[in-house]
Order: sequence, then C-alpha cells, then structure tokens
Amino acid sequence: MTPVTIGILSDTHLSQPTETFKKIADACFHDADMILHAGDLTDPAILTVFSGKEVHAVHGNMCSALSCQHLPTHKEIRVGGFTIGLIHRFGNTYDFESRLSEIFPEADCIVYGHTHRPVCHRLGGVLYINPGSFTGTGYSGAGGTFAILEVGETLQAQIYQIQAKL
Repeated sequence: MTPVTIGILSDTHLSQPTETFKKIADACFHDADMILHAGDLTDPAILTVFSGKEVHAVHGNMCSALSCQHLPTHKEIRVGGFTIGLIHRFGNTYDFESRLSEIFPEADCIVYGHTHRPVCHRLGGVLYINPGSFTGTGYSGAGGTFAILEVGETLQAQIYQIQAKL
C-alpha cells in the first residue's frame, strides 16, 4: 500500500477562511493527501481552503445551521486496511473518549475535537487523536495545534504546534 498522509484539524471557529488561515493551513497540510476536520469549523466555507484534497468533516456544537444541514455528526472513513472514526463530541466532555467505541466499535483510529486539548494515544489497541484547536483557542491562551496521521502498514500520528498566530 502506498502510504497516505492525513492532516487533521478541529475547532477552527471561523465564519470564513481568512488569508492568514489559508497560509497557515497550506503550510501545515501541503503534504497531506487527505484532510479530516473534527467539527466546530463553524461554516462549510472553511473547507474550500483544501480544494484538490480529499476532505472529510463533521459538524460540531458551535457550527452554523448550514454546517449542521450539510455535515454529519459522525462518520467512518476507510483508508488502506484501517477504519477511522470521525466525530466532534459524544456526551459529557468529562468521559466521552471512553464512550467513543460505542459509536465506532470497529475503528482502528478515532478522531475527535471539542476539548481544544490535543491528544494522541492508544487505548485498547485504538489510536485516539484530538488535534486540539487549530486557531489557538486553547486553554490559557495556548497556540493552535493540529495532527498528522500516517497510514501505511500501521497508523502513526503526531501533534504539532502552529508557530504563527491566526
């Protein structure tokens, strides 16, 4: 299998793509074959920045009515021999990660957003990724973060800090 590079972001909270957002998104995801947006993009226009790439997105709790009409609450994507679950949130923020397997029982990887806290770890053989907030709306004024998932013979992911401010 040819390796696939997936750029992952969440919680952009923008009503339209700004020039700064476009530049930073291009710098972060220029090598990505596919983009996953884990919700709270606010408006679907944000996804136009990724033209030419395969894009999968879900809506979040802060999305416009248009986003909620056009994007699902969750979805599964097959990449290579792996199943990736994509969702913004599920239930209480306190314990929802442990409950995501209820929605994605066959998933090899589950990508979620909402908390603005980046996460990249394995639990029970499943890789969990929360890219944090791309626009730097994290706790204590933290800068933006995103994730890159490499899909090949295995799944490997890493969280990155955005150097510029949006």
